Amino acid sequence: MSIHIAITRRVRPGCETEFQAALREFFQASFAHGGVLGASMLTPPPGSDSREFGILRTFANETERDAFYESPMFKAWEERARTVTEGEPEYRQLHGLEAWFRS
Repeated sequence: MSIHIAITRRVRPGCETEFQAALREFFQASFAHGGVLGASMLTPPPGSDSREFGILRTFANETERDAFYESPMFKAWEERARTVTEGEPEYRQLHGLEAWFRS
């Protein structure tokens, strides 16, 4: 059964475009990991003052999820993302229809 993970990151002011470009690049590279089934970016609504971006990832199973998050590719992304984000990312595993809706 697939595993869905929601990640929330707060982007530093003025770094929104750089973050989005870096994330798109990382998304493309991340599909080289066989267990990655999907990735989506959720951006703040137009006109919003929010700098909170969401990332939805789908993995084939828990083993693939764990291998991805332990990979050198992911660790390199984390280092890059820290240069344009504030604080720690929040990770949450989603269940059922929760994976398709955001509160």
